[in-house]
Amino acid sequence: MSRPSLVNLKISDYFGNPGSICLDPRQAKAYRTSGSDKLKFVGHLMFVVLVVATAPKTFAQPSLNVERFERTRVLKAATQYLKDQPITITASSSPRSTGSKHDFFSEGDYWWPDPQNPDGPYIQRDGMTNPNNFVDHRRFLMRLSVQVPALAAAWRLTKDERYSRHAVKHLRAWFIDENTRMNPNLQFAQAIHGRFTGRGIGIIDTIHLVEVARAVDILKDSRALNMSELGGVIQWFTEYLKWLTTSKNGIDEREAKNNHGTCWVMQVAAFAELVGDRELMEFCRTRFKTVLVTNQVAPDGSFPEELRRTKPYGYSLFNLDAFATICKLLSTERDNLWTFSTADGRGMSKAMAYMYPYIKDKQRWPLKPDVMYYADWPMRHSSLLFAGRALGRSEYIELWKRLPADSPVDEVIRNFFIRQPVLWP
Repeated sequence: MSRPSLVNLKISDYFGNPGSICLDPRQAKAYRTSGSDKLKFVGHLMFVVLVVATAPKTFAQPSLNVERFERTRVLKAATQYLKDQPITITASSSPRSTGSKHDFFSEGDYWWPDPQNPDGPYIQRDGMTNPNNFVDHRRFLMRLSVQVPALAAAWRLTKDERYSRHAVKHLRAWFIDENTRMNPNLQFAQAIHGRFTGRGIGIIDTIHLVEVARAVDILKDSRALNMSELGGVIQWFTEYLKWLTTSKNGIDEREAKNNHGTCWVMQVAAFAELVGDRELMEFCRTRFKTVLVTNQVAPDGSFPEELRRTKPYGYSLFNLDAFATICKLLSTERDNLWTFSTADGRGMSKAMAYMYPYIKDKQRWPLKPDVMYYADWPMRHSSLLFAGRALGRSEYIELWKRLPADSPVDEVIRNFFIRQPVLWP
């Protein structure tokens, strides 16, 4: 039997508005009958309109084979890292730390000795990093975050167990081995000499575990990570999550109004995904919409809390990457954080639109240059790739492809925490 052709039936025939809908001819004939049938048709039509209007927005993803694009870079780095042995925080200590050798310790970046009182409490110089502060533990953690994801990405590309075995060696040293493991808290992070033995603000130091957590999720499918070791790593992150969400320092950081509050949500979301805590993931999803976007994104898409700092360009890029990582981790078909916006249009899409021209051409940046490291930005920011895919913006991806993927500058490595897009399909 041949398929009936479609005919146009004017919607204005029923409720006076111009437009038409396509119906099977037999349906059209049936609808041109009694008033009650016409009402049924209107109800049917309104249902169709409602479904279309409320359907999640979807975008065609720009074409990019990330695995092919990244393969040479990833394998070159990972092969080099096969020569490096794990170094954890137990390899170095500071006499200014009040914790044990297993406790992560760092000092506030912008705090310096007081020229008027050299032996007294440190004073702040915003944006100016004190090179004499203790940063060994932070550097070791950054090293972990560079090497393990690269090794995991190399394994994902090749299934060569040399890479997965070496990555697991690092995981074992940091999270399992009683002699070298780090305690699952940051109680002594970003201390200030003469003022604080540790602060909630220090929790930002473990942004470098976000991609490590993603690497663990990838490596669980390799032969290198056995069930006992996977359980040990999961237990570490479970305990760290509990500390992040219940300790005074953790709660202080959660309530921060700028990129620190963003990074708390990003970390909790990433670690909750790894350990399978759906309740915490939902909490972070809600907090992104009701707190982060509402309080941090201006109507023009900028981040006012970052713009008022002495390094507004770098901080804006950093916060944008953290926002994008949250959207990548937490978006679902029913709750797409990429397309979420407030009543006045604020959201991730607006934030990307604001920064994109200044990433493409830094000379257009309307504020003064950052007081430090301005020349070292931008990089191949994950926000460009993630948003380009999610929002169907090919220009974001093309710009991402042109930017540098790696940097030898410690400050850039520290604030550029998603480096292996192969792990983020």
